[in-house]
Amino acid sequence: MSSQGRSKLIVLLIIALAGLGLYYFLSNFRPGKMQSTGKEEAAQAGHLYFCPMHPDYQSDKQGDCPICFMKLVEQKPAEGAQSRGNKESASPGETIYICPMHPQIISDKPGDCPICGMKLVERKESEKAEAEPTAGPSGLAPVNVNELQRKQMGLAFGAVGRQRITKEIRTSARIVPDETRLYRVTTKIEGYLDKLYVNVTGQAVRKGQPLFTVYSPELVASQQEFLTSLPFAQQLAYSSDPTVSASGKRLRDAARKRLKLWDISDAQIDQLEKTGQVEKYLTLYAPAGGYVIEKHILAGQKIMPGEALLVIADLSAVWAEADIYESDIPYVKEGMPVTLTLSYWPGKSFRGEVSFLYPYLDAQTRTLKARLNIKNPELLLKAEMYADAHLVYDLGEKLALPEGALMQTGTRSYVFVAGDGDEIRPVEVTVGTRSEGYYELLSGLEAGDRVVTSANFLVDSESSLKAALQSVTGGVQ
Repeated sequence: MSSQGRSKLIVLLIIALAGLGLYYFLSNFRPGKMQSTGKEEAAQAGHLYFCPMHPDYQSDKQGDCPICFMKLVEQKPAEGAQSRGNKESASPGETIYICPMHPQIISDKPGDCPICGMKLVERKESEKAEAEPTAGPSGLAPVNVNELQRKQMGLAFGAVGRQRITKEIRTSARIVPDETRLYRVTTKIEGYLDKLYVNVTGQAVRKGQPLFTVYSPELVASQQEFLTSLPFAQQLAYSSDPTVSASGKRLRDAARKRLKLWDISDAQIDQLEKTGQVEKYLTLYAPAGGYVIEKHILAGQKIMPGEALLVIADLSAVWAEADIYESDIPYVKEGMPVTLTLSYWPGKSFRGEVSFLYPYLDAQTRTLKARLNIKNPELLLKAEMYADAHLVYDLGEKLALPEGALMQTGTRSYVFVAGDGDEIRPVEVTVGTRSEGYYELLSGLEAGDRVVTSANFLVDSESSLKAALQSVTGGVQ
């Protein structure tokens, strides 16, 4: 091997050994780990060294900090100073001293912090107890806000009390004809349409108005049969035998009834009996007033018994189908009043009531259909219109919380309650229905409690910050 190759090999070996040593040092080094087993003895003797930049690192020997290579400084414990974990609980009212930078250092006498050399600050044990967080929502702590600070923040309070709670439901509704006011025009005879008096879809008709005429051979035969039965019935009526005279009457009545089965009115039959002239064409009349919404006939068309010829809708009262969301279903009952409004008719409203709730949900919209009966005397509501439905469910008088006081995170609800003196404390609550500036209060507070209703976001920030500091310092501030 050449000398140049040997040199490269030596360099690679040196780099490998250096890397191995660094790996061993880092894998075995832990900040704050004592370098000597005599730490306790050194601490008791007063010879303990620490890094000013990394106070957690301590050693029983002089040297440099392995983290930042700064020279270690001898720790001179203050008289009576010790870690809070070793400090016996002070009696109420006893004065203690703590380090502002290292709250774990607590002493019963004034002096300097053995870690950073900062002067210890006096604190009474009673104040410490007051600073401990009270039971409440996690992540929040009571805060003290004096009168001047409240004015500067614009802090306002409201009271918990009893209020009338109503649940308002607003949703969309589609206007449809009332199915009980739909009339299908059919005939019971086979024939041919001769003349149409109503020949346009959407045309308005009155009850009893002629719709069309029908020619039917069967109808002509029935009329002829009726006219033939009349003289026989008249002759038999003069018989001295009651059975014979009664049979003549039954013959006439049977012929008359057959004509009525063809939907011929009594007036038409009386006219036929009076004139003795067979009517070639039968006229059908509108069974109700309304609008023709379906038309399936043309002049000259052959029709069959039971075939739908026209559909007439009475629109003086209509239905509205409202979509009720699942969360609102418990508050919608049959018979409750409802008001409909339309955006293009400001100030105009239509009143009605809930007549039926469908027993299933719409799979696409996940809503329940509620059928509303709406009066429509002016015929302003047209089929397939969309309107806004407004329903109100009265829950009665309930314990209520002002709406502005409630703070919600998505998983919990809480408020800030005025305590003794300047204290404001967080309290978790459970609320129900929202109603005109209030929430139904289910648990958490009682009547008369004063809650923050304005600037509560500032209080929330202060409460969260204080809770975070307490969690870091173990409750000592």
